[in-house]
Amino acid sequence: MPLPLNPDMARTFPPPVMEARRWLDGVTFPPDRPLINVSQAAPMEPPPEGLRQALAEAALNDPAAHLYGPVLGLPALRAEVAAQWSAAYGGEIAAAEVAITQGCNQAFCAVMATIARTGDEVILPTPWYFNHKMWLDMQGIGAVPLATGPGLIPEAEAAARLITDRTRAIVLVTPNNPGGVEYPAETLRAFYELAQARGIALILDETYRDFDSRSGAPHDLFADPDWRGTLVHLYSFSKAYRLTGHRVGAIVADRARLAEVEKFLDTVAICPSQLGQIGALWGMRNLGQWVAGERAEILARRATMTAGIARLEGWRLHGCGAFFAYVEHPCPVAAPELAQRLVREAGVLLLPGTMFMPEDDPAGARQLRIAFANIGIAGIGALIDRLAAFRA
Repeated sequence: MPLPLNPDMARTFPPPVMEARRWLDGVTFPPDRPLINVSQAAPMEPPPEGLRQALAEAALNDPAAHLYGPVLGLPALRAEVAAQWSAAYGGEIAAAEVAITQGCNQAFCAVMATIARTGDEVILPTPWYFNHKMWLDMQGIGAVPLATGPGLIPEAEAAARLITDRTRAIVLVTPNNPGGVEYPAETLRAFYELAQARGIALILDETYRDFDSRSGAPHDLFADPDWRGTLVHLYSFSKAYRLTGHRVGAIVADRARLAEVEKFLDTVAICPSQLGQIGALWGMRNLGQWVAGERAEILARRATMTAGIARLEGWRLHGCGAFFAYVEHPCPVAAPELAQRLVREAGVLLLPGTMFMPEDDPAGARQLRIAFANIGIAGIGALIDRLAAFRA
């Protein structure tokens, strides 16, 4: 007999990006119509040369780069994050309130392990980031969906009605994955005050903060001297510095929570990647102008995508920003079937909205996520042309 499976693991869905890649099996794409892959938000090019040289120098000449390091990360990187975040958000963050992780997904898992356990509940706005939902499923934690409506902006009042004695946290992602929308500062403030009043955590994932279209700080939560104990901030170095393969993320939280996070991290990874951290630190100190250029390019692609969707008859744009456009399609077939047909008939790989919504929410069948950061402006034009020509 086969060994039994953990039922909590078994009840969550397969990794969506990997599932979508399997749709490519056996499909060929002619040279004049290559695959347009907008399924995953990840830079397709290596880091800039200066950062790669810093990695190479460390790999060749820094013996410590190949050894275990501190569980919560390199002190210099923690201090740099604390200093830059304090300046950017107008608050006071100490280096001891920063932890470095093996990517932002691990940051979420580590934090959630300190907050909730089997039988507890966590509120996730929908459409949700699927890896957050998967981790909650695998831990036996209830993911409580918070509908956001056509504009994809959650409301604190609606969340308040979902809080029970089992609720441990609310999770917000801004700029949003998958929706692309940027949550207004007053929305974040309302959620923060709700979490503080109800004694639960507010987990704020700002993986895409470097590509926010707004000038200045997107919120003032760190300026509140009482943020500790309520606010937990997550970040990824993967997107801004093209370090996806090096897996470097960060947590900002109070010292007591990070002491618990340290237990988790020591158990699952011992320490973050030394070379990845060296690259992240070099990037933070040297690539400010370069990242500004990357942001400008993403904003140009966002404008092109917004204009392109407006050209498509019957299509509706719910959100567009950072690396994503989230759209409603007019086709008579449901999104999962449509997505697979687009691979075979249009040479386009994207993700159906059902991967970001509860199974019983019919809205997912009408929605698609497009990760346009993977393609240039010309590629976005080609994508729009193929969607316009497609007939379901």
